[in-house]
Amino acid sequence: MSKVYVFDHPLIQHKLTYIRDKNTGTKEFRELVDEVATLMAFEITRDMPLVEIDTETPIQTAKTKVLAGKKLAIVPILRAGLGMVEGVLKLIPAAKVGHVGLYRDPETLKPIEYYVKLPADVEERDFILVDPMLATGGSAVEAINSLKKRGAKHIKFMCLIAAPEGVEAIQEAHPDVDIYIAALDEKLNDHGYIIPGLGDAGDRLFGTK
Repeated sequence: MSKVYVFDHPLIQHKLTYIRDKNTGTKEFRELVDEVATLMAFEITRDMPLVEIDTETPIQTAKTKVLAGKKLAIVPILRAGLGMVEGVLKLIPAAKVGHVGLYRDPETLKPIEYYVKLPADVEERDFILVDPMLATGGSAVEAINSLKKRGAKHIKFMCLIAAPEGVEAIQEAHPDVDIYIAALDEKLNDHGYIIPGLGDAGDRLFGTK
């Protein structure tokens, strides 16, 4: 069963309050999502492997540590996931960026893949799939399917706010994918919106209705 990590860091929780606030405008909302993504990236990379090297300090040679060169890829689920990419790249600038686009079939309401572009060396990379919201989990499950179909073996899912229903959906469909969230909310309402949530992340990021 996949693990669920809820980040209770004071800075994340403070900024999340203003992300939720309906009076926060597009510019500030975008900046806050970016900042929280950076703070979450700090936590999600905690298990990255290190190797020891020799470094010449001004005083003497020292045994120091650097990243072991594990290849990473960040993949936003279009379109709202785009709002989190730059925040992660600030800490991991060498990561490649892929994209997964999904739309909801009006008849079945199931997510349909319409665009996928990933780095060429998929099997060698660890993937961080990002989307601000995890509601029913349908899009996240399908996005993970899209990555696995193309050879991805190590995937983490990162979002700002999740509903229990979405967490369960990922755990059931992809028990090997760990979930990293800033807040686990109460439930979904009858329209599939997270309660209390933050509204529509895409519309708030890009100023659309």
